Amino acid sequence: MATHIKYTKLFIDNEWVDSQNGKTFDTYCPHDGSVIATVAEGDKADVDLAVSAAKRAFQRNSEWRLMDASERGRILTKFGDLVKRDIQYISELESLNNGMVLSMANKFIGRCPTNIYYIASLADKIQGSTIPADGEVFSYTLKQPVGVCGLILPWNVPVLMFVNKITTALAAGCTVVVKPAEQTPLTALYLAALLVEAGLPKGVINVINGYGETAGVAITHHPDVAKISFTGSAEVGKLIQQAAGVNNLKRVTLELGGKSPLVIMDDADLDLAVPAAAQGVFSLQGQMCIAASRLYVHSKIYDKFVKAAIQYAKNIKIGDPKDPTTQHGPQVDSEMMTKVLRYIQKGKEEGAKLVLGGNRIGTKGYYLEPTIFIDVKDDMAIAKDEIFGPVQSILKFDTLEEVIDRANATVHGLAAGIFTTNINNALQFSKHVEAGIVWINTYLAFSPQIPFGGFKDSGVGRESGFECIDAYLEVKSVVTSLAKKI
Repeated sequence: MATHIKYTKLFIDNEWVDSQNGKTFDTYCPHDGSVIATVAEGDKADVDLAVSAAKRAFQRNSEWRLMDASERGRILTKFGDLVKRDIQYISELESLNNGMVLSMANKFIGRCPTNIYYIASLADKIQGSTIPADGEVFSYTLKQPVGVCGLILPWNVPVLMFVNKITTALAAGCTVVVKPAEQTPLTALYLAALLVEAGLPKGVINVINGYGETAGVAITHHPDVAKISFTGSAEVGKLIQQAAGVNNLKRVTLELGGKSPLVIMDDADLDLAVPAAAQGVFSLQGQMCIAASRLYVHSKIYDKFVKAAIQYAKNIKIGDPKDPTTQHGPQVDSEMMTKVLRYIQKGKEEGAKLVLGGNRIGTKGYYLEPTIFIDVKDDMAIAKDEIFGPVQSILKFDTLEEVIDRANATVHGLAAGIFTTNINNALQFSKHVEAGIVWINTYLAFSPQIPFGGFKDSGVGRESGFECIDAYLEVKSVVTSLAKKI
């Protein structure tokens, strides 16, 4: 896939610059393991410059702070237009650097303009309220941007995460320092250039390529960063939450891992449930925090479902990433591929029955077969841990009450789903399951209007929906005396 790489440096104060120490690192193509670009590697010195630029852009009398909220919305709307204009290039770049097959990249990135337009529309909808306070006073609230935000992106859907985080912060009036994942820096750099083309003032967005233990740590510890938004693993999320309180009290939004249960009742429509269950765990090669990686199937239909699930997974097409009919790509790198293979081996050792897949495909790139385990027990590692790979674990249950308790017996609480034709089953499950989003007779259904986030160790705060912008705002109460009698 011969995609021209346009930007490889750091982006600070509207300038493309080398890192202060001159370091670089290679970024790879997961489809074949080849080096596709060498990018500047930022660390604390570069973060300091980026935060200073963002802080200047947030000053009281800056162009950005004096800009009408409706104008912020127009700039973001233009950004959405530019993403739509360049959607094919961005999709190819995402596939090249992330490993998504092009058809999946087109699907995810095709949603981005709609997300941008929705978030842009919130810019001039930020409103305080008047308060009927006691006494002779007039009281009201103002909602104002929190300040400089550090936004740390994941590697699994980097364009979509850039769009959701950065446009929300900007719609609120904040300025940002962005750290893309070290595996996938290229799309963040390109999207930053589009934001400047859309009219974003100097210093409002800054992008620092680098590693979590250097650039990421510098952002989370910086005293002039007022907020952190991070998407990634729960382990790193906990470290970020701790770091956010070291030098100041940063506001924190965390969208973390999951071990999402999908329940198939005995009255489910299997023509819907089987494909949805497969797509819920095999899409993006299982590299989704919302992957339906605990599949609970009612004992009455268990054998029938397993047979259909195996047949469906056998027909998943693996091949040329540019072929629009290809459905399955590689893991993002050799480290993730090795991790998934270890879990597959552990599943076999702990007594689960491997009925499909379980192997690496070839020696070029990081491809794994779609894999299915049956006779899985709740205490097995493949049923407890987030694997982040194409591994479907199928467990058996007998009653709705039982499966709700089992579904909730985890530290995670990001997503859940149920397939049933019984409305009471659906409502009882959605009421009692501990998850931030619950799908009924569907899975992976998204819209920018729907809040997204997790319970328990799956995160803090919400992205998307009207609620998303609140995380980037401070509430200020204003009280004026009305002591003079009329």
